[in-house]
Amino acid sequence: MRAAALALSLATLPILAGQPLTYADGATKLAGYLARPAAAKGKVPGVVVVHQWMGLTDHERHVSDDLAKLGYVALAADIFGEGVHPKDTGEAGKLAMTYKGDRALYRRRIAAALETLKAQKGVDGSRIAVIGFCFGGTGALEAARAGMPVKAVVSFHGGLDVPAGYEPGTISAKVLVCHGADDPFVPAKDVAAFQDEMRKAKADYVFVAYGGAVHAFTQKEAGNDNSKGAAYNEAAQRRSWQHMKDFFKEIF
Repeated sequence: MRAAALALSLATLPILAGQPLTYADGATKLAGYLARPAAAKGKVPGVVVVHQWMGLTDHERHVSDDLAKLGYVALAADIFGEGVHPKDTGEAGKLAMTYKGDRALYRRRIAAALETLKAQKGVDGSRIAVIGFCFGGTGALEAARAGMPVKAVVSFHGGLDVPAGYEPGTISAKVLVCHGADDPFVPAKDVAAFQDEMRKAKADYVFVAYGGAVHAFTQKEAGNDNSKGAAYNEAAQRRSWQHMKDFFKEIF
C-alpha cells in the first residue's frame, strides 16, 4: 500500500523551472540543464540524460522535465562542450564519431555529468541512472561498460557496437535497451554481438524491440517516414517510456 501511494505521489509531482547548469570536464566548459521535483521530501534518485548527435536540444530538456515530474532530479548532460552545436547532420555525424572513436573521452564527459548531478542538493548519490538517445544511448551503455557508480542505464535507439579489440568485463549496472526492430543503422549482427557481450559480462539486462519502429523513434523531429531510416513512432515512444518507468520503479 505504501509503495502504491509513493508511486502515485511521484507521478503527480510538480517541477521547479528547469535551469541551465554549467559544469566542466577539466578545462572544457559544458552547458547542461537541470530539472528537479518541487515537492520531493528527502533525497531522491538522479538521472543523467545523454543527448543525441545534434547535441543538447529541447528534446533532452523536455525529457528532464518529465523525469522531474516522476520524482527524479535530472541533468541533461552536454557532451560536446559549451557553444558547440552541429549546424547539420553532416557535422553532427563527425562530432558523434569523434566520441564513438574515443570512448575514453566519451566516458570522461559522462563521468563529469555524473559527478555534477551527485553534487546537487537533494540527490541520493547511491541511486543514479544514465539514459540516452541515439548517440546518447551508446553513452548510457558506456557508463555501464566502464563500471561507473550507477544503478541502471537505459538506451533508447542507441548504437550497440563497441570498438575493435574491446573485451567485456563484468557489468554491475542493470541495463535496459529500447530498440527499433526495423532500425537500419543497428544491424542484426550488432544486436547479436551486444547480447553476447551482455552474457559474457554477466549483466542483468532487458532488450526490448518495438515492431515497425526504426531509428530515433522517440523524437518527433525525425518526422514519420520510416523509409528514411529514422522516424518518430508514437507507440514505440510511449511503450519505451513506460518500460523505463517500470525499470526504475523496480530498481529504485
